[in-house]
Amino acid sequence: MQNNVRHYWYIVRPDAVEALENETFRKVLSWYYAILLENLPAKFHIVKVIELPSDIRFESCDMDCLWGVHKELEKSFVSLWSEVRRERIRFDDFKKSYREVQRSYLDLKIEIAHRILKSCRFCEWRCGVDRTSGKVGVCRLSTKTYVHSWFLHLGEEAPLVPSGTIFYGSCNFRCVFCQNWDISQENPFGGIEVTPRQLALIQKELKEDGARNINHVGGEPTPNLHTILESLKYLETNIAQLWNSNFYMSIESMDLLKHVIDIWLPDFKYGNDECALRLSKVPRYVEVVGRNHKIAVEWGDMIIRHLVLPNHVDCCSKKVLKWIADNLPKDRVLVNIMDQYRPEYKAYQYKEIARRPKMEELKEVYEYADKLGLLWRDISR
Repeated sequence: MQNNVRHYWYIVRPDAVEALENETFRKVLSWYYAILLENLPAKFHIVKVIELPSDIRFESCDMDCLWGVHKELEKSFVSLWSEVRRERIRFDDFKKSYREVQRSYLDLKIEIAHRILKSCRFCEWRCGVDRTSGKVGVCRLSTKTYVHSWFLHLGEEAPLVPSGTIFYGSCNFRCVFCQNWDISQENPFGGIEVTPRQLALIQKELKEDGARNINHVGGEPTPNLHTILESLKYLETNIAQLWNSNFYMSIESMDLLKHVIDIWLPDFKYGNDECALRLSKVPRYVEVVGRNHKIAVEWGDMIIRHLVLPNHVDCCSKKVLKWIADNLPKDRVLVNIMDQYRPEYKAYQYKEIARRPKMEELKEVYEYADKLGLLWRDISR
């Protein structure tokens, strides 16, 4: 599929080359590096060989039935994923030993995702609208998926570069300082409408051009979960799937994603609900995002992003870092403390964030991360 939005050739950053040999990256991101360097099968290939029970018929199975089967098949996934890691089964050998089945665990996930669209709860807004009828909730999307651009991204964290980044339109946040406000809020429908097969072709093209991973971002990928899951049904190439998200997904979405996403790239923006409600217009922020971080770290590798906002060191930056240190295994997550905040979109209407962070603020956050013993310095940019 030809990208008529934009496409970049690249020169690999020196630190991205060095990242392949970085011991910290290889240890903390062990599954991602196994796919990248040893060609172990990405998780979505594993779910495609796990067969649905022959007596299960979607047309006669309600949602409780489907979720019950989903929970049972998770045991088969865990067993096979463990075997792949233990035996270091390479992709080519995996394909010879485990043939794709006619009705797989992935097909079940796709069916559940499409049913959720009829009373949407992909994210914790839980709008409950029937998106198949054309009605829309917070994300303003029906069932259609719009891709605004796809290219080899050189600005991501060193282990990820070049990252095969796919920018989806729309978002379930309303961040007043959003740097991608044009596609997330102002014109989420301005990209190209894509089918699952077309999205698979985009991923294949990115892999062939040298991408180390497929980076689902936006905007926000969550409202497009049904299309992304179905695209994996048609993707034959082996490449790690990366979820680059505000992490406001529902439990249901986490259950659908955790068996197909290899590396998580979540934001952890705020240390309290008040700042989240004021600047991103979302309720219950810490509860929801914190819960999803705890789930994700058990199902793949993780790089957490925290953007330092001016005048939010004590209320947000320090509280986020303390939460990570207290709630996640410090030796299994990398933290990217990001210094590139700049006032964008409506930020100038909010006096405390109408400037860039001062060096003194950044230094205070860095020193606090060191005090907590977090793994962050090796990936600071």
